[in-house]
Amino acid sequence: TIVYLIKHADELKENGIKITNDTTQLMNEKYILSIKGEEQSRNLSENHELKNIDVLWSSSYARAKATAKYIAYRNNIEINIDSSLNERRLGNLEDLSKWMENKKCGVVQAYLQDRNWKARDGESCNEATSRITSFLQKILKENVGRKIALVSHGALISFLLTNWCELNKETELVFNNKVIEIKEPSITKLIFNEEKIIDIKSIEI
Repeated sequence: TIVYLIKHADELKENGIKITNDTTQLMNEKYILSIKGEEQSRNLSENHELKNIDVLWSSSYARAKATAKYIAYRNNIEINIDSSLNERRLGNLEDLSKWMENKKCGVVQAYLQDRNWKARDGESCNEATSRITSFLQKILKENVGRKIALVSHGALISFLLTNWCELNKETELVFNNKVIEIKEPSITKLIFNEEKIIDIKSIEI
């Protein structure tokens, strides 16, 4: 069974005034792809690895679905949506900002180093990892021997990969002495024998 973990493409940076009743969480869910991101998604869908995909799942976030639509079109399949693939809930941004004040690493690395921390109304690394891992186990049982594409988000994909990867001193994900980078966008290929991991590698886009 082959699983492709796909991080969504470049999102539109909204720097203007925002007059909205949406919560921070809702705004995060609604961010769309930039024009660059649309082009990245189109190119990504043409990658030879993503031919003959049997099953396609996406996060419910707009930018993930917008990335997935090109894969769906190329393979003539439907997009299935599951909130298990949604990015971790950030929760209270003041809490997050205060927590990050003296850290010398990125936010995702900070979560990986302190796996139980979470902001008010947020989600910890361990909680998000448990959510996505349970989803993947279910998908693997239901799709033995098939090619599966999962379109999700950088932090969540990184959290999932800690099931099999080690973290080096720079908090990079390492599998069999290879660093697995999660870029925007990126394709990470996982090969399973039933539910046992055989290989993980980054696919050149």
